[in-house]
Amino acid sequence: MLYFSVTFQQSSRFSALLRERDSVCRLAGSAFRHRSTKTAPQLPGMEYQDAICTLNTLQTNASALQQVRQERNHPQQQLQAMQGFLERAGLTVEELNRLNIIHVTGTKGKGSTCAFTEKILRSYGLRTGFYSSPHLVQVRERIRINGQPIGKDIFTKYFWQIYGRLEESKPASGGTMPAYFRFLTILAFHVFLQEKVDVAVIEVGIGGAYDCTNIIRKPWVCGVASLGIDHTQILGDTIEKIAWQKGGIFKPGVPAFTVSQPEGAMAVLRDRAKEIQCPLWVCPNLDEYQTDGTALHLGLAGKHQRWNASLALQLSNSWLKRRCSPVDQSLSAINPENTRVQPATAFRPSSEMMMGLANTEWPGRNQTLKNGEVTYFLDGAHTVRSMQACVDWFKGSAAQHEKNASGPVARVLLFNATGDRDSAAMLKLLVPCHFDFAVFCPNITEAIVSCNADQQNFNVSVENMLTRCMDNARSWHLHNRGGDQGGAGLLIEERLVPDNQAHTLVFPCILSALQWISQGRDAVLADPNKQVLAVKPNIRAKAAVLREAAQIHVLVTGSLHLVGGVLKHLNPTYSN
Repeated sequence: MLYFSVTFQQSSRFSALLRERDSVCRLAGSAFRHRSTKTAPQLPGMEYQDAICTLNTLQTNASALQQVRQERNHPQQQLQAMQGFLERAGLTVEELNRLNIIHVTGTKGKGSTCAFTEKILRSYGLRTGFYSSPHLVQVRERIRINGQPIGKDIFTKYFWQIYGRLEESKPASGGTMPAYFRFLTILAFHVFLQEKVDVAVIEVGIGGAYDCTNIIRKPWVCGVASLGIDHTQILGDTIEKIAWQKGGIFKPGVPAFTVSQPEGAMAVLRDRAKEIQCPLWVCPNLDEYQTDGTALHLGLAGKHQRWNASLALQLSNSWLKRRCSPVDQSLSAINPENTRVQPATAFRPSSEMMMGLANTEWPGRNQTLKNGEVTYFLDGAHTVRSMQACVDWFKGSAAQHEKNASGPVARVLLFNATGDRDSAAMLKLLVPCHFDFAVFCPNITEAIVSCNADQQNFNVSVENMLTRCMDNARSWHLHNRGGDQGGAGLLIEERLVPDNQAHTLVFPCILSALQWISQGRDAVLADPNKQVLAVKPNIRAKAAVLREAAQIHVLVTGSLHLVGGVLKHLNPTYSN
């Protein structure tokens, strides 16, 4: 086999293109961020893109990251700052009470839990708002009305309203503007209030106690999905510290539900509930719900979704009970004896609940997409625990697809990880999947000069992204050394390694990786309008196993941003 390595000198042409592309977006945002919110855009049809480019100017750039880290030493100030931004935008904390909020945190499954919950309540004919993060393809996905991302016109209208108010009040507020996620949270609240939703399902960004969504004071019910180790630099490096942060969304007298947790985490959640005087219940296994012997069907694949579905049932049931029978949830009405952790009742789900669970869709999580002879298995797992669930799902799902194949199937891993995630540990879990190729690329959709502003990230340099990919490839090589799945490889420079090791490649962007993996067998990627990366003849020769296989199975995982970039290329509807 061949080992490939890429140096920054050799990849400079890709880096230069990407830097030029990012400059285009930065300049676009700078040009339009001071415009009046009352005037029409100078270029017809560009108003939405202007808003996105301006939004990107609020990303925390590298020079400001140190200041953010310093602020973490005084976390309470983060919520105080959020309240100040909210008021500058023309909103009050008290107004948020009108949204009848369901607030959900967790390490793994909080987004799926929110998706189940929102769909259940929508099945009752309620007008729902849903705020989540991150987005896969377009930022509008984060703010949904009745399950659909708000339209470009709605996003643009409300964006300039909020941005204009914050910009006008900036001189009197020390020249500050909210960071990207804070702004979007304020925008979501504004949209839901203006669009008069019956219920708003709000997913926590990171943690809970000091997350900017925790400016909510009177949610109707709170939920804690499965806990694990993630975002250790912000939340702490033990499950107990992380549980303390997650339990910070509990509110006095507001019912809260959690799934079965590790012993240390459950003890902390119990103590937090007692301290805050919040009644806390533990959800039953999904099999315990009474359904006349009929198994509950879930629209989302994966065994771990059963706990998320149980949590969603409890959250929606609690919310519906309050809507039908409003009660006094003031602190004085709480009996301290009822603040201990109790098992939640496994009730009989209504037909609306069962329909909601069955019809839930949540792209990028245990999602299968078949384009001709290439089948993509997409899951944004980015923690060790979620990666194990991803592996279990992929093994079962891929095996079912392989039963119907007319010949040999080639397996390819497409992987990237960002931030402080433990890439090596996740890759180790993926070894038993027996991939023929392991492909790594940064979360860059394509290496051409264009302003795909929804997916711009100014926090990390191109060189750092490529270095991370190279490190991941080396980790894969170390985990596989000496075995039939070994091997490492990067893109350009060659040397020999043992013949018993598999192929590993690094590409500069998602599109180039997908085009090489699919070998022209995916009609969507074979679009003549898409730029094709030229590769060396020996790299083309390595792909013979892909061209000769009856089918190609591709697992895309490690990052939701990677999954989103892949979906952008595979399914054009995600970009519309």
